[in-house]
Amino acid sequence: MYIWEGLIIGFFGSLHCIGMCGPIALALPAGSFRSFSFYTGRILYNFGRVITYSFFGLIFGMLGKSFSFVSLEFQQGVTIATGVVILLIVILPKGFKGKMSEKYSMLNFTSKIKTSFGSLFRNNSMWSLFLIGILNGFLPCGFVYMGIAGALVTGEVLSGVFYMALFGLGTVPVMFGTALAGNFINVQVRQRISKLIPFLAGLIAVLFIIRGLSLGIPYISPKMEKINKMMNKETEVKKPPCCQ
Repeated sequence: MYIWEGLIIGFFGSLHCIGMCGPIALALPAGSFRSFSFYTGRILYNFGRVITYSFFGLIFGMLGKSFSFVSLEFQQGVTIATGVVILLIVILPKGFKGKMSEKYSMLNFTSKIKTSFGSLFRNNSMWSLFLIGILNGFLPCGFVYMGIAGALVTGEVLSGVFYMALFGLGTVPVMFGTALAGNFINVQVRQRISKLIPFLAGLIAVLFIIRGLSLGIPYISPKMEKINKMMNKETEVKKPPCCQ
């Protein structure tokens, strides 16, 4: 089932989170390492992130559902195009990607989130940790965008929500482990992990392209004939008796 891909992408993509969101997880307040509040706070923080990702799944699942009503070929085209875009992001030189990110940056939006982080960190309450997690989910992240692309091509609202919820749950082990590991995850470790990210992104891109080609490979690239049959049944039901 496509939905479980969200869990896989989230788990392997969470290696990227160590470098991007790891400092936030390490700086979370609420108790010492051995206290109950320490673990409760980290659970609430991760739950907040999952809530935000599920919200993305709702929005893009609805968008994907509208695509599925247009035509099956269009939905396949969106899947293939998503994979191609991810591949281009991996292949293009860093200098070019840097110029593009500056041109279409979200610096104002990101700076507002970081400002909110400051006040929430000072609050030092369980509720603030939950809100930090929710805001963390809105920070720009390439692997979150890949998850969103997967939710989009599910073509269903609930499937999109579950896809992104599983994506968020997939990131929890690494992010929770990061909070526990503390100083063991230094800059050198993050740099080594970051070298794996392009390979993981490329693999995910290839999977999107193969899925869109509808090659008849179970779970990876199944035929989309079932969707056609469902759409035909709905059309037959809507026909008046005189036209049958």
